[in-house]
Amino acid sequence: MTKISILPADTYIVINRSILNDNDRKVLTMLYQPIIGANAISLYFVLWSDLDTREVMGLEYTHHHLISKMKVRLNEIVEAREQLEAIGLLKTYLKKGNVNTYVYELYSPVSASEFLNNPSLSVVLYGNIGKVEYDKLIHYFTIPKIKLTDYEDITASFSDVFVSVPATGHDYIEDIVKRNKLDLKMKSKIDFDQLIESIPKDMKNDRTFNDDVINLINQLSFIYDIDTMVMQSLVRNTLTERCTIDKESLRKECRNYYQFEEGGNLPTIVFRSQPEYLRSPIGDTSKRAKMAYNFETTTPYDFLKSKYDNAEPTRRDLRLIESLIIDQELKPGVVNVLIDYVLKINNNKLTRGLVETIAGHWRRLGIETVEEAMNIVQKEHKKYRNKVDKPVKVTSKENVPEWFDKEIEIKEPSAEEKAELESILRKFSE
Repeated sequence: MTKISILPADTYIVINRSILNDNDRKVLTMLYQPIIGANAISLYFVLWSDLDTREVMGLEYTHHHLISKMKVRLNEIVEAREQLEAIGLLKTYLKKGNVNTYVYELYSPVSASEFLNNPSLSVVLYGNIGKVEYDKLIHYFTIPKIKLTDYEDITASFSDVFVSVPATGHDYIEDIVKRNKLDLKMKSKIDFDQLIESIPKDMKNDRTFNDDVINLINQLSFIYDIDTMVMQSLVRNTLTERCTIDKESLRKECRNYYQFEEGGNLPTIVFRSQPEYLRSPIGDTSKRAKMAYNFETTTPYDFLKSKYDNAEPTRRDLRLIESLIIDQELKPGVVNVLIDYVLKINNNKLTRGLVETIAGHWRRLGIETVEEAMNIVQKEHKKYRNKVDKPVKVTSKENVPEWFDKEIEIKEPSAEEKAELESILRKFSE
């Protein structure tokens, strides 16, 4: 992108493309500011204050106005503006003339839930503020849960209160104010011009660096703290004969590089437990609830370690867990349920193909909570049980999770039945 020289006399107008509220201020200062800095957030608030009383559009100001309000140099304002643009809070338009005129469009920040569940943003935030402050933020944005088991939902429906009237024709009004957000555009650490130029012509084509690949490279560069020079080497190692980039190989290359640089450690993402806002309400003392609490409060790393009798998990298994959280976007507590289930039905082995098949199915179903994961496991296992011969009632339950209903008792599956189970689960993912 060509840099445009900007002068204090250049003018600007602010346009609000969204609906901004006090909660946005909290999200901006508590979640965005540790990533993009105080100057960028200050600029956003100044532009917000420049809006009229309806918060739709501001008057025309010069950039000297921003310098006076923010007490920083103009080049720092430009840098702050670019930070806002890169993270999806601002769009900038320029009309050149004797005095250049800018239009600054403000957009809403994403919600706290969207922010903290974004793998790239959450990892960067965690790295900037540390575990203690990160846990405080999670607690602050957590919605308290109240157990409503003994309550009846008596909420009135629309038709209970309002009477139908004859419909009248109304055209759709497109420009009514609404809450708008831009796609997140975190400032990339990768210079893609340099990266693409470093690849020999006979090893690339127009499809080598498509949008999916570029997004993946950006995400990996943030998660594993990889710069352009290192990424060049990693990308070259993953080029195929068809001049495409093997995405899975690139993930492995980035992961291996990170582990080498960090003494074998994985990103902190494998050491996080289920977000508090996705946990079950406290108060239930049943055995199932206790198991759910264990899934929710234990990190996947510690959970797997407990399954290995406190021995260190293998790197292969840790990489599998990491891919479930980053690539499949499963929550930590859900990963624990998946680990528990697969170990129970697969002779205490985490077979990658089986794990990824189930994970892909759960991702498409939108499974986010431990309760949902436990329910889907029961549902799928019952389908499998009904598929094979009538089960024989036995006293051993070693092949099912401890939190299964007490009436669910099945025989130890044979090798053929396990193969059939994998076939059934593949059908779920189709």
